Amino acid sequence: MRDPVAAYTLLSQLINITSKRQRALSCRYSTGGGNPRLMYAPVKEEVEWDEPRIIRYHGIISDREIEILKNISRPLLSRSLTFEGVSKIRTSQSVFLKEDKPVVSHFNQRIADITGLSMKSAEDLHVQNYGIGGRYEPHYDAWDDENERIATFLIYMSDVEIGGATVFPQVGVALKPKKGSAVFWYNLRKNGNVNWYTEHAGCPVLRGNKWVANKWIHEFGQEFRRPCSLSYWE
Repeated sequence: MRDPVAAYTLLSQLINITSKRQRALSCRYSTGGGNPRLMYAPVKEEVEWDEPRIIRYHGIISDREIEILKNISRPLLSRSLTFEGVSKIRTSQSVFLKEDKPVVSHFNQRIADITGLSMKSAEDLHVQNYGIGGRYEPHYDAWDDENERIATFLIYMSDVEIGGATVFPQVGVALKPKKGSAVFWYNLRKNGNVNWYTEHAGCPVLRGNKWVANKWIHEFGQEFRRPCSLSYWE
């Protein structure tokens, strides 16, 4: 846009719209829809964005649990892959952890309690480590395939001094890693289509070390937990 006045006006409008949307966001204690395991210990839930709906859960994993997961993962880490194999768009080390370890099984149950989704078709917990310069360029977790990744639960197992944010470029959202918290979003709309606003990236780590864990939850088993919609807009 060559007209500086028009550009400034548009920028002001976007900032105003973003500010209004952020003011409408909220925090609450959540029981995961009345889950018995959360009735006396509800989780702290913060809505980070409305479309796509991105929710951050605070304090869902302890420092002790984090250290156990790190210690299990360190000797098993290897270069992270994409569905195409080794890729230049992703620079990290990672490992999938099976449920045969009590801390992993316990945490998978916690994710199920919080989200209300079935873990039967979910992928194993995916622990990742990003060193200096580690990043993941813009991508989608869903690929419009059968038994697609309906949702993503991303756990932050460390703070990052500079860099390392999870960004959603389509909507202008940046989520800073906060140790012990997790963010959750649906990759698919209720009609089964990919929500293209869920494109996201991991910004380069400029100072520090970034540890995260992903739980990718799939469609099969969610039929009565997140009913489908025939609406094009849902």
